[in-house]
Amino acid sequence: MHKHAHQPRLTRVVLVLVALAAAVLYLARPPPIEKVRALGYAPDQIRESRLKTANASATHTVRAAFVILARNSELHALRTTVRQLEDQFNARHNYPYVFLNNEPFTDEFKHAMEWATSGDCHFGLVPYEHWSVPSWVDNVRAKWAAATMDEHVPYGGSSSYRKMCRFQSGFFFRHKLLDPFDYYWRVEPGVEFTCAIHGDPFRLMVENHKSYAFTITLREFPATVHSLWATTSAFRALYPDYVVPNNTLRWLTADNGKYNMCHFWSNFEIASLAFLRSKQYMAYFDFLDHAGGFFYERWGDAPVHSLAVAMFLNKSQVHYFDNIGYYHRPFQNCPTDPGFNSQYCFCNANRSMLHHPDSCTRAWLDL
Repeated sequence: MHKHAHQPRLTRVVLVLVALAAAVLYLARPPPIEKVRALGYAPDQIRESRLKTANASATHTVRAAFVILARNSELHALRTTVRQLEDQFNARHNYPYVFLNNEPFTDEFKHAMEWATSGDCHFGLVPYEHWSVPSWVDNVRAKWAAATMDEHVPYGGSSSYRKMCRFQSGFFFRHKLLDPFDYYWRVEPGVEFTCAIHGDPFRLMVENHKSYAFTITLREFPATVHSLWATTSAFRALYPDYVVPNNTLRWLTADNGKYNMCHFWSNFEIASLAFLRSKQYMAYFDFLDHAGGFFYERWGDAPVHSLAVAMFLNKSQVHYFDNIGYYHRPFQNCPTDPGFNSQYCFCNANRSMLHHPDSCTRAWLDL
């Protein structure tokens, strides 16, 4: 009896020693090659601003910038997009551009963007910590999730896409190059601006106390956000005071009380950086991030931003830019007013996402 009584205690000691050894090996493991490589980048690869003499005395009533996440390989698609944006709007306003990449931009890319734009150009490297799988995520589970989703949804098997969604959800607005700005306009390589943009959308946002603006709404692939609504509900239960009384969560709620998959398509958004930097949004993102759904599922930044808008803003703080012609394959927003369209646009209003059965814009307008 005495001999056997010591066996459970011995087993526990062995398990503790094994756990400690595993922890030591984990902490001593070499860092990922991407992190090692980042330590060797030159200062101008991490952040570089190319200012234009013509803009030295220019002043903007709104501290705003275009924010573009792009790869070097997307240069030519982006050059077409930027030229349209300049012709349709920015050549008359000279707002600056912030270009971000998880790898250093090439000189070719920088020169091309400098020549294509009227505003100052700022080029930044995304920090490794903002473009990686966080330590609390189970990599085996994440890889299994990607493998099983690969054939069912766009980018279902992509780790890089998941890192991008996490970055766009919780980190781009923390980049040092965004510190001087109060508003941002997100632009992606390859999109088209199909109408002349009159007035100044940034000033409209400020003068009308808007915090978020969109052009297209649609529905998410359910398989990518299986637990996002439940996780958001848990957040709301934990922080009930963060949800504004006149919120718009009903726009996102199906008859059965679950998520109806509606969201603002965030590849176009003009928004207040103060909104994303608020304690409410930061707490929400941190809650989602630690739940792991960016990697265990494929939570996109579009539904994350949309849920945050619905919880933390009222409808009067959100603007629909129905008169901005915008195309991101395969969907577009095209002004439906015949006179405006024929005079200022080259898009087909009959093909506007507004008429699509998966659009949620009419439901938004009816709130």
